[in-house]
Amino acid sequence: MSAESVQSFLALAIGFAFAGSIATGYQLLAHRPASFRLLARGASPASLAAVPLLVFAAPFIIMRNTVRGRIIERRRFEFVMVATVIAGLWSLMSGTVVVMAVQAVATWAGGLPV
Repeated sequence: MSAESVQSFLALAIGFAFAGSIATGYQLLAHRPASFRLLARGASPASLAAVPLLVFAAPFIIMRNTVRGRIIERRRFEFVMVATVIAGLWSLMSGTVVVMAVQAVATWAGGLPV
């Protein structure tokens, strides 16, 4: 495996882990699961505050809804596959942002190697 492949895999895993942490933290504080319905409240400060939450929690929400839809509604395999690819790519992008943010903070905090 090349170094780029390992780095991409780790970014994917970090993205899913971060998404799960954000969504679970929201559920712990709000006593309800995070969903894309947070944006349906119209133009309000709560909707604006929900955007960063949903940007990073989206892979977890997509996969949760996909698995529930497959079990409860008997959705087709193709739909599940497409949703998994979308969640994976989203997780890869958000994981890359998280890794870059950690590297930036480590550099700013005194040049600690990451």
